[in-house]
Amino acid sequence: MPSPSPDLNIETSREDATPRILHLRRGGTSVVVDLDASPTPAIVHWGEELDEATPRTLEGLARAAQPQRVSGGLDATARLTVLATPAGSWLGTPALEGHRAGAGFSARLALAGVQSDGHRATLALVDAEARLAAQIELRVGPSGLFHQRVLLRNTGDTPYTVQALQLAFPVPWDATEILDTTGRHLRERSPQRRDFTFGTHLRESRRGRPGADATLLLAAGRPGFGFETGRVHGIHVAWSGNHRTLAERSVTGEAFLAGGELYGPGELILASGEQVASPWVIGSWGDGLSELSHRFHDEWRARPQHPRRPRPVTLNTWEAVYFDHDLARLTALADAGAEVGAERFVLDDGWFHGRRDDTAGLGDWTVDEDVWPQGLHPIVNHVRSLGMEFGLWVEPEMVNPDSDLARAHPDWILRGRPELPPSARQQQVLDLAHPEAYAYIAGRLHALLDEYDIAYLKWDHNRDLVDAGTGPEGEARVHAHTLAVYRLLDELRAAHPGLEIESCASGGARVDLGILDRTDRIWTSDSLDPLERLSNQRHTALVVAPELMGMHLTSPVVHSSGRTVDLALSASVALFGHFGIEWDLTKTDESTRARIAEWVALAKRLRPLVAQGRTIDVDGTEPGIDVRGMVAADSASAVFTIVQTQTSIAYPAGRVRMPGLDPSRSYRLRVLDLTPPHGAGQSNLTWAEHDTVLSGRQLAAIGVRPPVLHPQTAVVVELIATD
Repeated sequence: MPSPSPDLNIETSREDATPRILHLRRGGTSVVVDLDASPTPAIVHWGEELDEATPRTLEGLARAAQPQRVSGGLDATARLTVLATPAGSWLGTPALEGHRAGAGFSARLALAGVQSDGHRATLALVDAEARLAAQIELRVGPSGLFHQRVLLRNTGDTPYTVQALQLAFPVPWDATEILDTTGRHLRERSPQRRDFTFGTHLRESRRGRPGADATLLLAAGRPGFGFETGRVHGIHVAWSGNHRTLAERSVTGEAFLAGGELYGPGELILASGEQVASPWVIGSWGDGLSELSHRFHDEWRARPQHPRRPRPVTLNTWEAVYFDHDLARLTALADAGAEVGAERFVLDDGWFHGRRDDTAGLGDWTVDEDVWPQGLHPIVNHVRSLGMEFGLWVEPEMVNPDSDLARAHPDWILRGRPELPPSARQQQVLDLAHPEAYAYIAGRLHALLDEYDIAYLKWDHNRDLVDAGTGPEGEARVHAHTLAVYRLLDELRAAHPGLEIESCASGGARVDLGILDRTDRIWTSDSLDPLERLSNQRHTALVVAPELMGMHLTSPVVHSSGRTVDLALSASVALFGHFGIEWDLTKTDESTRARIAEWVALAKRLRPLVAQGRTIDVDGTEPGIDVRGMVAADSASAVFTIVQTQTSIAYPAGRVRMPGLDPSRSYRLRVLDLTPPHGAGQSNLTWAEHDTVLSGRQLAAIGVRPPVLHPQTAVVVELIATD
């Protein structure tokens, strides 16, 4: 099924007044489009804002980008345009591929009209012979993000099968190094780098969700680019289903990044008059990855639906009780959570009919009367009496074969063959694009939200989609299913104002701006090991604003890794996000709860900084030392964490920098001593024992000696401007 999309309004001819060069600019970014490129316009610049540009210099820029004819090539050398296809001489990865029942594969769209308002433009394209029309939407956002989307319409009388539809972002020729991420469950978004050589570097997700191994960002930059320095461009596909990104360098002198949805076989067939909208593909750039990421953060924070109130400190029950739901035990846990300052209590998996383990019950979204004879009212009322919000875990897209729902409606389960697809976590996937399945799930969720005072849904998605179709001899279904999930999320939020939703997917396997345009945070990873979380959180924040990232302190023995960790380390690593707790606090003593309460109080004090400030990741630190921080938007304050991940060769270690502050202002440094120091700590560390003031320039360029710490320990340093 094609996706719903805005109606196309295609002009059939260009007006004489249409400018030859289109210059979009906003938020420090310029995008320059040569409208006279053939057969469709070409982006000749995407990057730093061209303040000095005049019509004459912009025309010169367009001329300077035109390739010469060379021996052995086409009479007109191919160039990258906004909708490049082979019929238009492009021999690289095409933007559009499709056919009409195996014929009519050739497409060569040409410019038919332009609308622009300074930072937005719509390019109308037509191919009368191929009976196709397209609309390219270009937009530069308030923080300088460059958005692209294409809408394609079948103007012919016969169906048109879309095989590929993706947007290209040109990058400088000297961007010769690629960064992307990969991973697995418990280790999502692990970075990897390689040379950007000739040919195509392709990343695809065929999991029905982005997947733990997906790249959140595909970036290309000058060799050795880091967080602080080095020009770098990157793109993100804002889509929660199958997708692809690629980096390509051609022998004709074109280098670009491209991305879009990945369609299954025959998944997108446009009937006469139908149209489809690609996902938004969003590009950012910067001198260093931090500047690139800040564009994403700033623009997402500017959305009207972005959460504005302080992010509630969340206590989740999963690692405390798992499936062992008992009212007395859970009320005691809520009491302990309230004691340490938690503001939201989330009842995780195990509350619904037949759910004593992960083999049964998914799909039967009614409260289990054997465990909860009075429904959830006793625990909800108790949590609310403590002044906390109540949240509930759900997994609406999934079903266990051992469930009343699956037995009654096996036809609602996604499959491509008579037998079920391979199982994962003993579960299958519901076809939410099936109208009756959608109505049932929506009805159950609305009923829960109507009956109980639920402020928050932890929305999980614990398996990949495999062989996902409408049944034997049926259609591929990932595209339609993803759109149905979006529709359900939008419907729930519209019907229940104030409801917050978390996107969780076996941890961080569905992290993208498509889902985050409809939810209030993501669960960054099922791994709460603070050392594992350091890299994960750093590279998730390339795109996701920190206040939208769930970061919880964990029990002393980490569930996912078995590592024994210190409370101060766990809490320090969780500070720069949506802070929470994943721990059976009923098994802690009074002194431990008092220490936890101190960290919770600090997290509450710092959350305005986290919600509005800029992330700082420090390059060039000594192996074994991680330094990162948050700097207030007005540069009046900052907080940095120094984590000793392993022993350092230098003993004591050399100085560490704290960049990102106002270079002309002076800052007073203070180590926040929430726990007894480990190793030598701050004792006899001169700057920590005295009233030390340094300028922002000194902190960025020179820095301070870090405390001597044992491995797997951390300290927090606060900086306050003296003016």
